[in-house]
Amino acid sequence: MSALPDPYNQPQFYDGVPTKRLIAWLFDSAVTFALCLGVVLATAFVGLLIWPLLFLALGFAYRVVTLANGSATWGMRFAGIELRDANGARLDLGGALAHTAGYTISVAVPILQVISVVMMLTGTRGQGLTDMVLGTVALNRRALF
Repeated sequence: MSALPDPYNQPQFYDGVPTKRLIAWLFDSAVTFALCLGVVLATAFVGLLIWPLLFLALGFAYRVVTLANGSATWGMRFAGIELRDANGARLDLGGALAHTAGYTISVAVPILQVISVVMMLTGTRGQGLTDMVLGTVALNRRALF
């Protein structure tokens, strides 16, 4: 028996999650871009020489740190979702590292990213490929008021 909410008996936990994940991804991409831009300016534009590596490294670090400290990136918080593990708990550092590594591999291999997006759009829990492998799920956050 899963500790996660049942998508049929408690659909409010999953309502709109795929769209919110897209919003979160756009937000997080903008944050990563801004971080990279800051590094490029701080290095007198030398950072441009390693832009792809810079984007990858800063994006990885940003995701791990934010997921480990609240189970959601800033984009996820903005969109009103958070990740939970198979036991329904927030992600710890190990879970954040594993999820970010899976995400990074999916982005690096386009067919895996396509499969992941299709899974999010068609699955009852809106889980991507990394989520299915790790047993994680993105849920609507509790209202703060």
